[in-house]
Amino acid sequence: MEAASLPAALELVAGGGSGLSPEKLAVLGSTLTLLQRDYRFQRVWFWGCIQGLHGTYYIAEGLGPDCAALRSRLYSFNCVEWYLLPPATEEMVAQAMQLVGRFQGDPSFEYELTVVNTEDAEGLFEDGKEPVMKEEARLVATIEQIDRAVGIVPRGAFVKTPLGSVHENRNFEGLSLTEAKKLTSYFHFAEPVNLRKKTLLEKADLDPSTDFLDSLEHDIPQGSWTVQVEKGGTVVVLRSLLWLGLTFYHVPMTKQYGYIYFGTGEKNFDLPFML
Repeated sequence: MEAASLPAALELVAGGGSGLSPEKLAVLGSTLTLLQRDYRFQRVWFWGCIQGLHGTYYIAEGLGPDCAALRSRLYSFNCVEWYLLPPATEEMVAQAMQLVGRFQGDPSFEYELTVVNTEDAEGLFEDGKEPVMKEEARLVATIEQIDRAVGIVPRGAFVKTPLGSVHENRNFEGLSLTEAKKLTSYFHFAEPVNLRKKTLLEKADLDPSTDFLDSLEHDIPQGSWTVQVEKGGTVVVLRSLLWLGLTFYHVPMTKQYGYIYFGTGEKNFDLPFML
């Protein structure tokens, strides 16, 4: 969620139990602005919180001119002092998927990896050490997983230029209430996967400048999203059942939208059995 609209946005998603104390909101209003200035970000989003056993990680994301480029991610324990996280690699994401259980709330905590690849196995024979993963690496890998799986935007909110860069669509004025209640009106703000699998006939119906992302209609398992109209029909709220704690909101016919995560950073693997 954008720093400037954070207090109002949290009011709109409060039905999901999301919230920050007035003190935290006041501090974030100033520190996120400083982050944008100091790191020269084009825009800064307050991503949300991952609650550990002994501490809570507050997460912010910084974007450059190309909104589809690699994002910078920072964490804080008090919303005042922020620490830059390393970029998430595919190896880190794969390792994080092996881990289960709550975060500790200690970036230096080390997890033992029980499943190893061939290179790791060879290393065990050489130095006799078990492969480990620091919680800081698990943190950024989990954020990456959540962004890929359930980080969403309304259709038309961003445009792709002929050169391939992605920018905010200044002509976007919001979805109608009818469209806002459809899963097809929302896209994953991540590298598309299902878009490549569409037939030529299906691709012919797409606008390459706005329909360059995967829509939620193909998400697996089906039924992993809930769509509700709240606040007397003035806001549409989507909640993920796959990553419990992820809430998206959009005020129809306006540019107001965003998502936020308040959870433990654990994927709901039981979802297929719950549907």
